[in-house]
Amino acid sequence: MVRHKTAEIVEYEAQTIKEKVIADMTGLGTYKPEYDAVITIYSDLLAQYHDANKKFEESNYQYETMTAAGGTKKSAIVATLENLRKDILAYSDRLCLNPKSVETVTTESGKKKSALAEALSSLGG
Repeated sequence: MVRHKTAEIVEYEAQTIKEKVIADMTGLGTYKPEYDAVITIYSDLLAQYHDANKKFEESNYQYETMTAAGGTKKSAIVATLENLRKDILAYSDRLCLNPKSVETVTTESGKKKSALAEALSSLGG
């Protein structure tokens, strides 16, 4: 008998993921409370992905299903996983949670002073 997660468990996992995402973003210097709505969506997507991946595992990694015409097509769970991966990647880019996107971000703590700003600072002090 295959047991699937209840909505409450997926919601709990999404909240746990959200707390980790906020901690990661805080560590990177990219977190702002204004991003919480986007972080919630991202966390929900990750929880759904984990749930779908578990179902795919329970199906013995069934990649294809039979069509009514006797052919085969990609199983619904594989299509779901592919779509979730694309969405997760897009949100991780927006939240600067992958190596490629974090390289392009200047955080408050990581801002460098221009040569002119440094020269003016040295004169004032």
